[in-house]
Amino acid sequence: MRFLHTSDWHLGRSFHRVNLLSAQRAFLDHLVETVRAREIDAVLVAGDVYDRAVPPLAAVELFDDALHRLAGLGVPTVMISGNHDSARRLGVGSGLMERAGIHLRTDPADCGTPVVLADAHGPVALYGLPYLEPAMVRDTLGARRADHAEVLGAAMERVRADLAGRPAGTRSVVLAHAFVTGGAVSDSERDITVGGVASVPVGVFDGVDYVALGHLHGCQTLTERVRYSGSPLAYSFSEAEHRKSSWIVDLDADGTVHAERVDCPVPRPLDRIRGRLEQLLEDPGPARHEDSWVEATLTDTSRPHEPMARLVKRFPHLVSLVFDPEDGPTRSLASYAQRLRGRSDQEIAEDFVEHVRSGRAADEQERAELRSAIDEVRVDDMAAEVAR
Repeated sequence: MRFLHTSDWHLGRSFHRVNLLSAQRAFLDHLVETVRAREIDAVLVAGDVYDRAVPPLAAVELFDDALHRLAGLGVPTVMISGNHDSARRLGVGSGLMERAGIHLRTDPADCGTPVVLADAHGPVALYGLPYLEPAMVRDTLGARRADHAEVLGAAMERVRADLAGRPAGTRSVVLAHAFVTGGAVSDSERDITVGGVASVPVGVFDGVDYVALGHLHGCQTLTERVRYSGSPLAYSFSEAEHRKSSWIVDLDADGTVHAERVDCPVPRPLDRIRGRLEQLLEDPGPARHEDSWVEATLTDTSRPHEPMARLVKRFPHLVSLVFDPEDGPTRSLASYAQRLRGRSDQEIAEDFVEHVRSGRAADEQERAELRSAIDEVRVDDMAAEVAR
């Protein structure tokens, strides 16, 4: 059976205030054409379909159009909700959509209920594990603790229990939206740290033939059977070196996996340039970046006059400007967003405590209280989203 594994569409997201709807439409055109041309048997979408819980109408219309086109090809689609999605909103109408071959898996209680497809070699059970917010799903899944490893482990116990009751030779695929140990992060993923631990071990997925992961935006292979497809578009300059792609996965009769990367269309390259303003304006070298989305880091010892206006004349797609003086301290001049880049909510809170206490760091009890408070706020946010 041949699958197309994709994830993290983030429909409705912009890039430094640049509207990406046309680029997202081009990706979905590419996806539908790949399904048709490569004779895909099923499409797997491993979460973060939308960029936020209440997406703009244009993003919803784009999603609706994509589903109609996939259904028109007669190719089943299995899709889970991610941490950016509203699971309840995404799941509305799932029963009706299932009749058209669009299988939305957004309810944690259904982790052990697969979509069963078949080819010439027999059945394939596809289990959809939506993003599992630990404190919200602990009781539903019967997990011992409210952390990512425990709730995902409990979900996989349901998967293995169901699989054990199926005919011998049934192959298995799991879709999950999680941060798995060994994966490389970028700046554009939302922090999902709970209790100080965000990642889960890859061994939690033992016992299935293929795991289609979502959440991390770089396409990567953790094992031959466990892979991230990554996002189809770059959503931060930390992804400038990413090769954006999807996986075509062939699952043999004995469960052997053969995977091939299929490149996604690139709306515009991402480039980072660095130097003094006059150097960037006059040197011939940066000319190759003039058609790219550009992040420029200026190393002038003092801020030049109207640098953005001057640079954009040469680099019309300049979207980000950073100051990093070559002979002075950088931390005080860095933007607030830059200073927080790559840091978890827990680390930011601990830094704040240390700052206001003139260098005295939080002790273990205080760190535990901060973790508890952050987790409580996250759960309240999730509950409010569900109630809306």
